[in-house]
Amino acid sequence: MIDRLLDASVRFRWAVIALTVLIAVYGAFQLSRLPIDAVPDITNKQVQVNVAAPQFSPLDMERLVTFPMETALAGIPGLDYTRSISRNGFTQVTAVFDEDVDLYFARQQVAERLAQAGESLPEGVQPQMGPVSTGLGEVLMWSVDYAPTATVKSPKIPGRPGFQPDGAYLTPEGERLIDETSRLAYLRTIQDWVIRPQLRTVEGLAGVDSIGGYEKQFLVQPDPGRLAAYGVSFTELAEALEEANLSVGANFIQRGGEAFLVRADARIRHIDEIGRTVIANRNGIPVTVANVATVQLGGELRTGAASLNGKEVIIGTALMLAGENSRTVAKGVAERLDEVAKSMPPGVRLTPLYDRSALVDATIWTVEKNLIEGAILVIAALFWLLGNIRAAIIAALVIPLSFLMMAIGMNRYGVSGNLMSLGALDFGLIVDGSIIIIENCLRRLAERQHREGRILNLPERLHEVFEASKEMVRPTIFGQAIILLVFVPLLMFSGVEGKMFTPMAITVILALVGAFILSLTFVPAMVAVLIRGKVSEEEVRAIRWVKHRYEPQLAKIIAAPRKWVMAGVGTFLFAGLLFTTLGQEFIPQLNEGDASIQAIRIPSTSLDQSLGMQKRVERAISSLPEVAYIYSKTGTAEVATDPMPQNISDAFIILKPEDQWPEGVDSKDDIIERVEAKMETLTGNAFEVSQPIEMRFNELIAGVRGDVAIKLFGDDLDQLGRVATQVASAINGIDGTADLRVEQTGGFPTLEVQFNRDAIARYGLTIEEVANTVAAGLGGREAGLVFEGDRRFDIVVRLDNPTRDNLDAIGALPVMLENDGAGPRSSVPLREVASFQFTEGVNQVSRENGQRRIVVQTNVRGRDLGSYVEAARAAVDEQVKLPPGVFIQWGGQYENLQAASQRLSIVIPVVFALIFGILFMALRSASSALAVYSAVPLGLAGGVFGLFLAGLPFSISAAVGFIVLSGVTVLNGLVVMSSIRQHIDEGTPIDDAIANGMMDRVRAVIITGVVPAIGFVPMAIATGRGAEVQKPLAIVVIAGLIVATLLTLFVLPAISKLLLHRSPKKHVEGEYAEEDRFGREPYPAK
Repeated sequence: MIDRLLDASVRFRWAVIALTVLIAVYGAFQLSRLPIDAVPDITNKQVQVNVAAPQFSPLDMERLVTFPMETALAGIPGLDYTRSISRNGFTQVTAVFDEDVDLYFARQQVAERLAQAGESLPEGVQPQMGPVSTGLGEVLMWSVDYAPTATVKSPKIPGRPGFQPDGAYLTPEGERLIDETSRLAYLRTIQDWVIRPQLRTVEGLAGVDSIGGYEKQFLVQPDPGRLAAYGVSFTELAEALEEANLSVGANFIQRGGEAFLVRADARIRHIDEIGRTVIANRNGIPVTVANVATVQLGGELRTGAASLNGKEVIIGTALMLAGENSRTVAKGVAERLDEVAKSMPPGVRLTPLYDRSALVDATIWTVEKNLIEGAILVIAALFWLLGNIRAAIIAALVIPLSFLMMAIGMNRYGVSGNLMSLGALDFGLIVDGSIIIIENCLRRLAERQHREGRILNLPERLHEVFEASKEMVRPTIFGQAIILLVFVPLLMFSGVEGKMFTPMAITVILALVGAFILSLTFVPAMVAVLIRGKVSEEEVRAIRWVKHRYEPQLAKIIAAPRKWVMAGVGTFLFAGLLFTTLGQEFIPQLNEGDASIQAIRIPSTSLDQSLGMQKRVERAISSLPEVAYIYSKTGTAEVATDPMPQNISDAFIILKPEDQWPEGVDSKDDIIERVEAKMETLTGNAFEVSQPIEMRFNELIAGVRGDVAIKLFGDDLDQLGRVATQVASAINGIDGTADLRVEQTGGFPTLEVQFNRDAIARYGLTIEEVANTVAAGLGGREAGLVFEGDRRFDIVVRLDNPTRDNLDAIGALPVMLENDGAGPRSSVPLREVASFQFTEGVNQVSRENGQRRIVVQTNVRGRDLGSYVEAARAAVDEQVKLPPGVFIQWGGQYENLQAASQRLSIVIPVVFALIFGILFMALRSASSALAVYSAVPLGLAGGVFGLFLAGLPFSISAAVGFIVLSGVTVLNGLVVMSSIRQHIDEGTPIDDAIANGMMDRVRAVIITGVVPAIGFVPMAIATGRGAEVQKPLAIVVIAGLIVATLLTLFVLPAISKLLLHRSPKKHVEGEYAEEDRFGREPYPAK
């Protein structure tokens, strides 16, 4: 079949070329539609469920909300595990599913189970699923704040919307905002009701998250004394407001043949109407809200805040839909924001802060640069080594054509173009099969031309092209099969490593398949068309130079093969020793260009205090000249994908371009040191430095943010806390420990209200009435809505902040008694029926698979991950004695490394066994296959040398390089052994067959070894964004190919001398004169 394909390619060469051009045009179209991203999305399949219930403490949230939800979710098909966080008034349960589960199916199952669990949850508790987004979902962030005033663009003109001379802000609607709370509430209103609705129509957007400012509310702040004087309770005030703020429909009436809709609309439309609302009647005199309370614009009791360079702002985040193209979505959001910014009220500005497309563009530029430079180097090497410009052009054309064919397949299988999927592409590797055929065509055409003594005519030329291609089909097919085979196991990876490296395997396989098809069709057709006229019968000077010096050395190798074999064995053993000195890590850290820092305070820190401390952090870090700006999120945002407590802030440090960094600051590590130095001067802040995407990935995948997470499981939180402290103490002194911290489970101060049941009964009250007074007065109670067009805002009855924060004032709150009809309604102070006590309670409760846990986490700096964990394990085992019922799990990035290493321990032996099987099928000789197979360990030795000299640890990226290397090195040996076997089959003596076969294929060996290595050079020396991820793979392949090529030339002939022989004589039935004692036929005489 292959012969017929080759014949058709030569015979119908112009049709083949035309069809290839059409495929290339279609491939270019598909390439323009290829999704582009920085890195693959490695977030596991998960569904987040958030529950807000402000009335419950962390332990109550765990018992009443978290546990019933975890129980309801158990047993969902495809569920891997659940984890949860229970805090004061908030719970998040994350259900992690197997990778083969459809995300929307998982969400549907979770929704159904939560609906069934509704009866088990407290009244009014409504679980809400998080957005359909992932760790790469935060594609763009922006701030909304007030521009500097008293400028040309923002003048202070009385009566004109904007800032007024007295410092107030006048809105276009005429509202006068005189305090900071109302001004921040106005900014939040713009974010929620102007910006967000316009962004929702951007294709690929899952949602818009907001943090900072205050959600606007109409606050009714009662005066406890006046409430008592008028005999009105908190509850009655709220209920009266609700009853006075309604709209009912009364169908329609007919009048004069027309139908009139009847509307009874008593909704409150303005803040003044709230004060005039009648809530009671005393002796015929109406009591209004204004008689007992102050009404003003305000904000909710918030759980999150945002700041920028030390100034409080509103921050919005665009959340990308899972599976969408981040660059496209970020660009769409940015363009829409530009339009929205034009319609901002006077003095309000909208500023983009973080754009994921910048990282995407930087990493893709690195990949493009490496690919282009690699292609140029490969083409230059082909010109140099082939010595025929037309032949080099043919080989060079395979590069873009295979790339375009690969783009078709990537769109077909939904693979995006990113740092990992395109990071292993080596055009030298891709054109190897085509080079073998082109090189053999040149050799045969030159030999035929030499024999004929003239330029070949068309039929002769076509015949030689066909025969030359046919000769190399077998090594080409089996060689390409081996290279494809080594990438197939990468498709078997699962989890994080699967999401990282499966796209790489798919793209390389697609490119190799495309190149293989081209080598059997396009390449013979182009050789038949372009290689005409006189063909040079001399090889290029470089090849002649190598052959001239190699040939006498080859004779010495064949004459004394054992010492060369021992040299190869010694090289491999030495490399094995060096490998034991290499460290281990999961994958090299991608430099995102920016940094993030998490600031942690003691659990009792209030939001306002935490925000103030974070502003000081921002002012300190923004003073560094290399920092463009810094912005932060403190506490929990509206969409609680990252439910931080109020004492924790996430800061994003956006750096200036490197050419603007001050002298002496040469790397990001230098900047981190300077940031840490600034942080150490700020008391009260523990901190952890990371990167924006890395931080989100770590947290979403494992539930923690550190490189190493030590999870302690048990039932007693106090006991777990003590053990966690011991673990942290054990690993604190280990070299490489950075950002060590223990999960804060305790230390949250609590004001407990303890009811005096006897007193409550004596006054004729109920527990509910007293509790409602506390809840309404301190927590607030919603009392209806005010509509402003499409916007809606809550009316909330709540004490003013000074009163809420005064314990004496709280104790004096009136609890209204039943009216006995004998006079004015009386009341008792709250302190008469309840007492107050400050205690230290639980901060949060974390659970995983239904068990409580505490996490000790750390980052690793200046050391590889594998050796660090080994040292940490030893320290913990030696210094920490676990109580009964407590056990440890090691997670974080280390967990990913372990999973990948276990998979590789299975995959790599299977790959090597399959490689040997293919070699045996190709050469039909176990000894020949074994001789070629010897190139694999020798090539791996070269990869180890490369890592050692470059000072790089062994990582999954390097492991992929070793897998690639094992395929490419075998191709070299297969080409040489095919030639040696051909000479042996022709009856040439073994020594001569080895010598002739090696000399025939010197050029092929050099080309197939040098060209792929050259293609990886730009990747190995690149310094752009993302280059650190590709570097280990490139160094392994380059060093391995150099060593493998040398050992193929010097060790393979020696091994061949020891292992090869002629095939034994064929047994003739009934003849037994020449058999040995085991029944084997003798070998023919040499």
